[in-house]
Amino acid sequence: MRYKVRAVTPDQRIVEQLLDASDENDARHQIRARGWAISSIQQASTLSFGGLYRKGAGQGKFSLLLFSQELLALLNAGLTIVESLEALLEKENNQDIRAVLSKVFSGLQEGKRFSQVLLEQQDYFNPLFVGIVQASERTSSLAPSLSRFIEYQQRIDVVRNKIISAMIYPCILFAVGSGVTFFLLGYVVPRFAEVYRGTGRELPWSSQLLLDWGNFVASHGAAISILSLVCVSMLIYLFARVWKSGGAMGIISKLPGFGESIRIYTLSRLYMTLGMLLDGGIPIVAALATTETMLNADMRPALQQASAAIASGEMLSDAFERHQLTTPISQRLLRVGERTGELGKMLTQSANFYEGEISRWIDRFIRSFEPLLMAVIGIVVGVIVVLLYMPIFNLADGFS
Repeated sequence: MRYKVRAVTPDQRIVEQLLDASDENDARHQIRARGWAISSIQQASTLSFGGLYRKGAGQGKFSLLLFSQELLALLNAGLTIVESLEALLEKENNQDIRAVLSKVFSGLQEGKRFSQVLLEQQDYFNPLFVGIVQASERTSSLAPSLSRFIEYQQRIDVVRNKIISAMIYPCILFAVGSGVTFFLLGYVVPRFAEVYRGTGRELPWSSQLLLDWGNFVASHGAAISILSLVCVSMLIYLFARVWKSGGAMGIISKLPGFGESIRIYTLSRLYMTLGMLLDGGIPIVAALATTETMLNADMRPALQQASAAIASGEMLSDAFERHQLTTPISQRLLRVGERTGELGKMLTQSANFYEGEISRWIDRFIRSFEPLLMAVIGIVVGVIVVLLYMPIFNLADGFS
């Protein structure tokens, strides 16, 4: 297998190379044998839906995860934060990314704190990243904080990519089924209509209705195709806007059978984010304010009310339970964390538990939804074929 590796050489250069290796551990061993510090590694032959989107439409898009990985590799190699940013700036060829890095580098040269510079560019650095940087400045532990953020972001991306991958096959199947149906109505049905018109026999009303539809599609095929493309494009655009704004989960949770699973997924993100922030040394009230963006619009008021209760002295487990931000298992783990002083660890453990549950739910949904969609498409095509041949069956019965 081939692996795409980004690494830092002993002379502080960032290089990108393709390696042939039996597995990822073998690729890492080859890189470390050269004395290079690994920034990122991925299998070159695997392209996800999100990866295709980034390569196609957003090559100039600033990637916070990649920035964190490269910065961590340079810091672990012994460079200071200013030297690391200077190295990143020197190797970058994309002008949009260079503009972002230039502003960060200039701010540090002016004597500003790293977190202050990041706050000035909130379009590229989200509040979560800024929060862990602010906490690391108090404890002088930027590298461990970046490592925690990278692990967190990669785990979030795994679940997100799994959801996107689960949507790809049904969308392709639906597109193929729609194309076959349109072909039958626009091409095959009108040919049968011409044959039946010449017989002079009265057709069953259902077959006649199908033939009328086929003639309509054939005579207005171009207009119907354009209208269909426009509708599909608008739906994709609206879905992308809603997904980007974080409202997609709220809409999906309204569907029958999805509400509880979406709630568990949202709570998993909440626990994972809150656990990472608490482990990074951020006070619990500030951490709760940062995690508000992790929840959908329906659950955000509950977190705000719980935050106010915690700020007034109530225990986190009690506040979360009262505002329905826990499950029986997570409630027990939170109480254990409060007793042992390892609340961040227990939050992370709760997130790990529910991540596995969400993965199993996605697998079950795929296994049940895909056959159901195939059955619906088969029924539609089968009904068209039966209605087309029904007059022939009637004619055969007349002969007999």
